[in-house]
Formats: sequence, structure tokens, C-alpha cells
Amino acid sequence: MNLLKRIVAVLAILSAVLISSGPSFADTDTTQSVIIRWYGLINGLVRHTPTYSPPVAARAFGYLGVMSYEAVASGSDHLQTLAGQLNGLKPLPKREAGKEYNNDVVLNAAMAAFTPVFFENTGPSGQNAMGALATEMTAKVSTGVAPDVVERSTAYGKAIADAIIAWSKNDGGAVIKNMGFTENYKIKVGPQYWVPTNQQALQQHPLLPNWGNNRTFAIPKISACVLSAPLPYSEDKSSAFYKEAYEVYDVGIHLTPDQKAIATFWSDDPLLTLTPAGHGMSIALQILERDNVDLEKTVDVLARLGVAQADAMIGAWHAKYLYSLLRPVTYIQRHIDKKWDAYLITPPFPDYLSGHSVQSGSLDVVMTKEFGDNFAFVDKTGEADNLPARSFSSFDAAAHEAAISRLYGGIHYRSAIERGVLYGKCIGEYTNALKTRR
Repeated sequence: MNLLKRIVAVLAILSAVLISSGPSFADTDTTQSVIIRWYGLINGLVRHTPTYSPPVAARAFGYLGVMSYEAVASGSDHLQTLAGQLNGLKPLPKREAGKEYNNDVVLNAAMAAFTPVFFENTGPSGQNAMGALATEMTAKVSTGVAPDVVERSTAYGKAIADAIIAWSKNDGGAVIKNMGFTENYKIKVGPQYWVPTNQQALQQHPLLPNWGNNRTFAIPKISACVLSAPLPYSEDKSSAFYKEAYEVYDVGIHLTPDQKAIATFWSDDPLLTLTPAGHGMSIALQILERDNVDLEKTVDVLARLGVAQADAMIGAWHAKYLYSLLRPVTYIQRHIDKKWDAYLITPPFPDYLSGHSVQSGSLDVVMTKEFGDNFAFVDKTGEADNLPARSFSSFDAAAHEAAISRLYGGIHYRSAIERGVLYGKCIGEYTNALKTRR
């Protein structure tokens, strides 16, 4: 089934049912039930909304995480604001001194105000799902709470959402035209440079070539992490570049069932899956719900992960269009085997660095700091798509499997993968340096 038919089939299913988050997040009475329900919906909206390519999804989760964190931190004796620490984030509205607030009502109001703005172009089923969840959760969180507290908390939640939305407007990524495919971008000319790998008319243009210029969240500037150039391009069979391309070819024609399963599990294609950032959020949400983590740590984890992944996508896209390296499928069909094709669909943007790898590296360092080394978990993200759950002994193990999955899929050269992980870890360390505890 080609990509267009797959997208149509997925959208048909999604339009017939309420948006799903991927794994089944329960409607529980845990301390983070509002977070779990809204994040679950938003992860479903990501795969339902046409403009939500991986960088756009990561951006949304970055702002969502900061908003949720600030909504709770403003009433906490233990958490401190990220204003003044994140780029461009000025002091946010404060709670009235001596007045009572309800965190569930605050969070729900903030989520209900934030989500329709970030997903204003989603389809009718998505719009209905947002409205239905807002109605359901508003009734749930208001039950047993004094009317004046509900009113005050609701107003405050909306004020926090409005402030975060205003902050997001001038970061460079607020407006997505033509689904992100830039028509006037001049593709570099030369044998080493990226060319379109899909015959669809829209994908004759690169996806989001200017995303790397967006304002970052935690990293002061994208050059703060050292970015090495890709291997020197060569068509010589003895060269390192040729050998890396041949590895992709050789692995591709000898894929094992487990390698195919890994490639599919981590494919994270837009419109078909949750995207890499959504997958990362799904992992975090599963752990937070499983362990019934307290609300303050929940919003801290989701804010850090959202920020790290958003910065990771900016960094990856900066590298991609700085070097504009051709994809393995292009090189292999030109110089090794013209009939060869990748196991997965090659995305419509340059190879170096691997976005999956940068994102995975950032997730690894952030989640490892929060939960420790050798933290075992089961990832059920693919259950909604009938993919078996996968078990990992650590976040590092999961990150490296996600990264190498791109070689199995025929999407990236090894150096784009391995250097991508290291680059992502550097970006994640800037998020780890944020001070959230008093």
C-alpha cells in the first residue's frame, strides 16, 4: 500500500472514532489524571492533524510541557519557575496571595485553552474530541470544589495558557504553510546533495528547511553543541562513505524478522503514528501512570522531556539543511543497485543528522537523570497499531534501538545515526541544567 493510501486509511479510521493516544491510558483517579487524559488526546491529535510533522509535534510538546509545569509550579513550595531560564520566557501570571486554587481545575482549564489553538486545523473528529474531553474533565475536576475556587482556578489556568501561547507566537514555527513543504527553497546542486525521494508533487519540495533557525527553548543557541560534518562524499568503493552506503544496502537485503520489527516499531511516521516526540511522550506517560508519580514530578518530567525534544528537532533540522546530504536510497540506486529500495518510506528531507537519533539521545539523558540508570520499562506505544510491546533495560538501550532502527529501515547512514545520538545527548544536557527545584 503506498503512502497516500495508508494516510487515507488511517484518517478514515480516526474520523470514525474518538482520538486515541496510542497505548491505552486509563481514566484513573491518580494525582496526574488530568495530565494523562489531555496528553493522551494530544498525542492522538498529533497523528490526526496534517501539519504535524515531527518537528511541529515536538514544538507543541515543548510548549505544552512548560505550560503544565508553570501551572503547577506557581502554587508549589518546591518548584521554581522556568521564566528567565528558557529563551524568551518572561515572568508569567501569578496566583493571588492567600487565595485557594485547585491544581486539577487549573491544569484542565489551561489544557482546554491551549489545545484548540495548537490544533486549530485538525479535522472534525479532532475538534469534537477536544470539546468532549473539555466538557468531561471540567465536570470531573469541579465536582466537590467550591464554586469560587473553580472560577478562580479556571481563570488562572486560562491566563497561563494565554501567556504560553503568546510566547510561542514569535519563535519561527508558529505558522506552517503548504504542510511545511517550502516551494521557493533552492535545492543545492551536486552529487552529494539531497534530492526528492518521493514522486508525490508536494514532496518535490523539502520539509521545513528553515526550522533550524527557530528559537530554541533551553540551549542558548544551536551552535552550543559541537556539530561535526558528515563523512566526505565519495563514489570510490574503498572510501568510508561508500562503505557506509553499502552497509545500508547489505543490511536492507538481509533484514531479519527482528530487524524489521524494530524498524516498524520506531518508524514514527507523521499521520500514521505519534511521531518521534509523541512516541517519547508516550513512554514517559506510561511510566508516570504505572508508578503513580506525584504531580510535581510528573509536570517536571514532561516539561523537561518536551523542551529537550523540541530543541533536538531544531538541532537536527539545522544540521540537515546545513549539509543537505543525499539519502541512502538515492546513493544506492545510483551507484550500487538501481532496483534497491528502503524497507521504510524515506522522509522528504536530507539525511544528516538522523532526527530520530538526535531526539532519542535527548530523551535518554533527560529520562535517565529523572529515573536513573538501568531503569527497566515496557513500551506499549504500538499497541493501537497492533505492534507488540517491547521491553528495555534502560533508556539508553531504548534510545540506541530507536536510532539503529533507521539503518534497518534504510533511512540513514550509520554516521548520521551515531553522531545524532551524541548530538542529542548534548542538547539534552542543557535541559538537565534547568533549575526546577527550590
